[in-house]
Amino acid sequence: MEYRPCIDIHNGKVKQIVGASLQDEGDQANENFVSKRDADFFADFYAKDGLKGGHVIMLNKSDSPYYEATRQQALLALHTYPGGMQIGGGITADNAAYFLAEGASHVIVTSYVFSDGKVNYQNLGRLVEAVGKEHIVLDLSARRADDDYFIVTDRWQHFTKEKITTELLDRLSSYCDEFLIHAADVEGKCQGIEEDLVRLLGDWGKIPITYAGGISDYQDITHIKEIGDGRINITIGSALDLFGGNLNYETVLKYVQDV
Repeated sequence: MEYRPCIDIHNGKVKQIVGASLQDEGDQANENFVSKRDADFFADFYAKDGLKGGHVIMLNKSDSPYYEATRQQALLALHTYPGGMQIGGGITADNAAYFLAEGASHVIVTSYVFSDGKVNYQNLGRLVEAVGKEHIVLDLSARRADDDYFIVTDRWQHFTKEKITTELLDRLSSYCDEFLIHAADVEGKCQGIEEDLVRLLGDWGKIPITYAGGISDYQDITHIKEIGDGRINITIGSALDLFGGNLNYETVLKYVQDV
């Protein structure tokens, strides 16, 4: 288990939001925290602690009037910690190399590789050709429907037909270096994790996986370690004191190391 830091950017500000509340129309979201500091402050903070593999997520569509301000904030983070963080949000085969050149270690992709509710292997192949699988993180963020978890796209707003299964993970892992998975139903709520999803991911565990969503206390970290068989990395947003939450950053790092 590793701790993977995060910088979420919405409307040109570093924020923590309730994931399921995000709406493209009007660029709206329920906010848990809005920072007065720019993204480079957080990137420098993580760099000083040597934390790698974290993610910068741009939460505005490319046609949003806020997109350029959001992109500039993301670039501040990448320039401050070159090679230390991954970037996601509107990534395609056409712009992936640009963000790598700006300092990202990996690009994080969801919507571009899903269309009409299923995996678009043609686009996935273009992405691999453009930057290589070693620079790709597939974001398989999911929401629950009945007893299963389905991948959601477009900033967690739309369900696909792709159910997260070991077979799907096997297929997609040949196109990427890591998976990032937000449990979108509990993202930003600080009310507990999606245990069944963590258990499924831990049982598979063939490449690095970072889980985000619902962590509310230190026991949740221990629980992820146990049910994820030690194979799941974690990120914490709204619950972390850096973003106005109750969990102490230094204590979280020690907890991750000790569990």
